[in-house]
Amino acid sequence: MTARLTLICHGSTAAVRAAAFPKDEALDDHGKAGAAKLVGSLPSVDRCWTSPELRTRQTADALGLSANIEPMLRECDYARWAGKAFGEIVANEPDAASSWMRDPAAVPHGGESILELVRRVADWLADEGARDQKSIVITHATIVRAAIVQVLEAPVQSFWRVDVRPLSVTRLTGQGGRWNLSAAGCAAPLNNE
Repeated sequence: MTARLTLICHGSTAAVRAAAFPKDEALDDHGKAGAAKLVGSLPSVDRCWTSPELRTRQTADALGLSANIEPMLRECDYARWAGKAFGEIVANEPDAASSWMRDPAAVPHGGESILELVRRVADWLADEGARDQKSIVITHATIVRAAIVQVLEAPVQSFWRVDVRPLSVTRLTGQGGRWNLSAAGCAAPLNNE
């Protein structure tokens, strides 16, 4: 029994381009166009999941996928930081920003800690690992990072060492309670480097 997951990070948004903590924003034109270029290049699967947020649902639509919403795949809760640029937080709350980046259990914004996020994703992966099927998952960079940290059994502090770009694809295979990182890459051309 083998579970195969293709994790796709949603397309770009204004918040991604502004290095801001997201709200429930829509894809921008680049995100829509990039996702449209991937139509037909994805593997056949038994099911498709998306997080509840608009940008992931729009990415699934742009990819031509019919996806079910999975609440466990939701974005990290940034509470009072949602919608604010990271630079603004660093300028106005330097100690809080520093604490958040250093301590995975910190919640200076009043929302969800990175530690809680990684645990949520670990629980979701445990459930998925029991299924003998292929799935595509449209979700957020934070969820993909957390999955990679969990699969590699890396320290939670390594969360910030994983770069996940819009429309990047990460493949995981799971069997017998163990996950492997099969491949990671970019599905869409990187045109803004």
